[in-house]
Amino acid sequence: MYCMKKFGLLLSVFLLVTCTLSAQDEGDNEKGFKKENLFTGGSVTLSFFNGQTLLGANPIFGYKLSDWADAGLAFNFLYSGARDYYEYNDKVRQTVYGPGVFARLYPVKFLFVQGQLEHNFSTLKYIPASGSVSYLAETRTTGASSLLLGGGFAQGRERGSSTFYYISLLFDVLKNMNSPYVNVTYNPNNPSQQRITMTPIIRAGLNIGLFQGRYR
Repeated sequence: MYCMKKFGLLLSVFLLVTCTLSAQDEGDNEKGFKKENLFTGGSVTLSFFNGQTLLGANPIFGYKLSDWADAGLAFNFLYSGARDYYEYNDKVRQTVYGPGVFARLYPVKFLFVQGQLEHNFSTLKYIPASGSVSYLAETRTTGASSLLLGGGFAQGRERGSSTFYYISLLFDVLKNMNSPYVNVTYNPNNPSQQRITMTPIIRAGLNIGLFQGRYR
């Protein structure tokens, strides 16, 4: 319940910022909804960091607010695996899915900064090391909100078009221990002591403009 309330608050802030950006669109642009500003696409996720592997897909559906701002909805699906979670040579397997919202700002046409709010539901399977007498195999389901911040590079983005390739680097600044974007390590002499570090998230994908063939 606490995670959902926190996510709701973050979502409200996001929507307020998005509405402000939309209201500040360039004065020479025609006002009102324009379907040629819609876009879809998505990215793949790949990360290898400190014994952790992260693979996934992030389809999106969005709207170009202006030549320097995009916003939209996202859906997340991730698979992650890690070793040495509680003890040497144990394993963790995690499946993650959930919705999100995002915004991108382009200070120049080929560079952007991005913020993405997500609430992910996770199923985690723990596999103890062979011969372990300290830990048992278990499966549990959790949820966590994430705020991904970072930036990236857009290749082929032009004024009046929403079709281009991009690559981004993001970090989950909330660092919830149940987030799929962090690495949690424990003191082997005292498992109650833990350290949470952000995992770099690399996303490469395609932004595809809708209805632009008719209007360009």
